[in-house]
Amino acid sequence: MAEILDRKDKLPEGRMRLVQVCILIGFIALAGGLWQLQILNGVKYAELARENRVRIIPVPAPRGRLYDRRGRLLVSNYPSFTAYLVREANKHWRGDLPAIAKGLFVPLSDVEAAMDKYESAPAYQPIPIKQDITMADQDFIAAHRDQFPELEPVMASRRLYPKNGYAANLIGYVGEPTPRQVRADNLRPGAVVGQSGLEAFYNKRLTGVDGERRVLVNSRGQVMGQLSEQPPISGHDLRLTIDEDVQTAAEEAMGNRPGAVVALDPRTGAVLALVSRPTFDPNAFVQGVSPQQWQRWITDPEHPLMDKAIQAQLAPGSVFKLVMSVAGLQTGIAENLNVDCTGVFYYYGHPYRCYIYTETHHGHGVLNIAQAITHSCDFYFYTLGSKLGIQTIDQYATELGLGQHTGIDLPHEAAGQIPSPAWQMRRFHRAWYRGETINVSIGQGSVTTTPIQLARLAGGIASGGHFARPHLDADAPNTAGFNVPLSPITVSDILTGMRGVTEPGGTAASAHLVGVSWGGKTGTAQTISDAALRRLTGNTSRFTPNVWFVGVSPLQNPQIAVCVLFQRGYESSYAARIAARVVQAYWLAEAKEGLLTTETASNSTAAHTATAPGQLPQ
Repeated sequence: MAEILDRKDKLPEGRMRLVQVCILIGFIALAGGLWQLQILNGVKYAELARENRVRIIPVPAPRGRLYDRRGRLLVSNYPSFTAYLVREANKHWRGDLPAIAKGLFVPLSDVEAAMDKYESAPAYQPIPIKQDITMADQDFIAAHRDQFPELEPVMASRRLYPKNGYAANLIGYVGEPTPRQVRADNLRPGAVVGQSGLEAFYNKRLTGVDGERRVLVNSRGQVMGQLSEQPPISGHDLRLTIDEDVQTAAEEAMGNRPGAVVALDPRTGAVLALVSRPTFDPNAFVQGVSPQQWQRWITDPEHPLMDKAIQAQLAPGSVFKLVMSVAGLQTGIAENLNVDCTGVFYYYGHPYRCYIYTETHHGHGVLNIAQAITHSCDFYFYTLGSKLGIQTIDQYATELGLGQHTGIDLPHEAAGQIPSPAWQMRRFHRAWYRGETINVSIGQGSVTTTPIQLARLAGGIASGGHFARPHLDADAPNTAGFNVPLSPITVSDILTGMRGVTEPGGTAASAHLVGVSWGGKTGTAQTISDAALRRLTGNTSRFTPNVWFVGVSPLQNPQIAVCVLFQRGYESSYAARIAARVVQAYWLAEAKEGLLTTETASNSTAAHTATAPGQLPQ
């Protein structure tokens, strides 16, 4: 039985041979194909492999846009092409540089500098050699594909800033990263980063994620097909607290005069306007600033690249009398202090003149604290300063936020300086002299402040001691800031004095807005002592005093606080008129947006009908 089964399971010998022959034929066919591929056509396919390479083309991500608080576009992007050079595409690329530079109308030195800058980058990484290329440039690249396979045009988004330097110091500018930035953030060649202003402070938020296209190209640089694409992710948009109407009013009121304007909402710290003069055109940085233009900016004595609103550290002059008033009233010294201003205050035998004496050769007469604010009486505050002493002045100035950063979301904010005996010993290794206290009492001497500090100071005092942190990001929660418990008498007396400043008889009567609840404090600060000025000969206009004005509106529960710095401005009333136009614009904007309450409607109505404040200087 078993023998029968074995016999049935065996294949016939003829069939077995057929199977073996089929297998042999298959092996022969396979071997022949391999022989043909590797031997006969090996050179051909190797050449094809060499000729077709994968090229990675970057797709730069657009930066986030900037809007004002009402959603109006301030900063956007525009499409542009950049010429890149891919070293991997042609090992002889360096020899092509003269012809490429000539064809793209770029100085050879600029192209060589760009290549040297990214010399350590991988050879496959495209390096930008000319931005914003023209149609003629693109035609040149297309016509010379065979000759210059290393050239590649890439579309990117470029920053588009407002014209005429509008809000330039606030917004800032973008530019190519420095070598340190490239190393720190592993940036690709051609990347742009924020270099100043909001562009720098919020660079990470505004920067998107670049995409890329992987394409197959032949030896002539021609794209044979696309392998894959990763689209870019745009940067996050940023809604600012800036109000375009208020910003425009501040820009126009300042004109080309050197100085700064800050307007903020003291309730929240939201910055409504921030202007610095002179300004610059940030669009110039998009394509790269020439060395000549850069040199002009950095050597300009007016410092156009400085944001004076947060960086100008200057003596505040009589605006500092608000600090003196708080110190005097909170300590009780000034609560019932009436002073007879005779024009000249003698302190330890040294005469200190009130400004009114210099102009009229007589004094203000008897004044209380509110009247002293209205008329900015130096004699009164000399007297108050001598009673308070420098330690108390230093204490209250510091408590009110001076001599320290406000915390605004902008880079490189300056802190200013509140002098004290300890500070002077550390800095100059000498003791404090009594006469220095008298100078500090009227905002002179070693005391320095910034416009942003003084805007917050005025708004904080008028708000009863609430000092919000100034900020520009409208969507970020703002819980920072501090409170100083000011007595109702302190606030009432100071506001009474500030109201009188902008009314007939005050030091800024020309900035009066009929029917608008507002007031402020003027300030004039010498940039050089009288004795030093008398020793000078020739043109001394550069030593003309700086003038200040801080104001709030309305006086009760203020919604806007303004600080104006007018460098070499002759009269502080000039700065007050600029502030008046900003306040007027604010109430008109509130009415336009329907944001008025019963309490504030009268301010808007008055702003509509009020004549413009006095003439501004040329």
